[in-house]
Amino acid sequence: MNAYVAVTDADWYSYLSSQENLDEVNFWQPNPWTGRFGVLRRGEPLLFKLKAPHNAIAGVGFFERYVTLPFSLAWDAFGHKNGAADKQAMWERIARLRNDRPAWWADFTIGCLMLVEPCFFPPDQWVSAPSSFSPNIVRGKGYDLAQSEGRALWDQVVTAMATACAPSLAAETPLEQPSLFGGYAEPTTIRRRLGQGTFQVLVTEAYRRSCAITGEKALPALDAAHIRPFSELETHTVRNGLLLRSDVHRLFDRGYITVTPEHRVEASNRMKEDFNDGDNYLALHGRVIALPERSDERPSPEFLRWHNEECFRG
Repeated sequence: MNAYVAVTDADWYSYLSSQENLDEVNFWQPNPWTGRFGVLRRGEPLLFKLKAPHNAIAGVGFFERYVTLPFSLAWDAFGHKNGAADKQAMWERIARLRNDRPAWWADFTIGCLMLVEPCFFPPDQWVSAPSSFSPNIVRGKGYDLAQSEGRALWDQVVTAMATACAPSLAAETPLEQPSLFGGYAEPTTIRRRLGQGTFQVLVTEAYRRSCAITGEKALPALDAAHIRPFSELETHTVRNGLLLRSDVHRLFDRGYITVTPEHRVEASNRMKEDFNDGDNYLALHGRVIALPERSDERPSPEFLRWHNEECFRG
């Protein structure tokens, strides 16, 4: 397993370390990453290395996906989990770090390293950066955790996590606990829980930023909809998601529209009775939805069947 020691500033760390119950953060880059981000695989750790004068590792998060996003979507998805109290504060911080001097209204594109299960260390638990981490490094440096320097670094990080974050991770599943704190066992990647923001972005990307039913591409009008409510499952998974235009999303949640396990749209005639209207939506009946290219991101037949049987007003 690899780790990536990434440079960040004290403001980002200070704001997020003061927040409670963070299940995810957006480790954003003011400009998109050049080329494909292949530094980490899903589940591998990204370590937060503070700039001078601190020069210490102050936390860790586990890599889920790298995507490039319009600034507005990054804020809508993650909010204060971007490391800022409000949208304007985040915009100003990013704008200062870019070279293109954006206009005040610009919705520029940024790079987003989506991290789940972050853990921030108090100053007395900060970990010294490896001796090979040069002060001239601007973005970061990767380490093989099976090699001596990487292994020594990981052992220190695990100790800091056990002290700083063990109470908040106590509710994790038995599958995950031993892998995290199992007496310095060989580091391995494990399944991590997605947060709402990560779910929203992953569903948006899976459906290629288009409504699965209508084909609408205007991002502000699109929602990552849960097929089965999060309140029942208490976990996010892309296979429980559909990217829907906001009005279609509302009708889907209220059972006036559903999608069958065969991926066909069904629209309820109850719209005529309840609203004396609905022709535009009834015209969607029978359509085959657009599906993600990856089979492991396509909607689960089990979840779709649940929506058909428990929600749809057929």
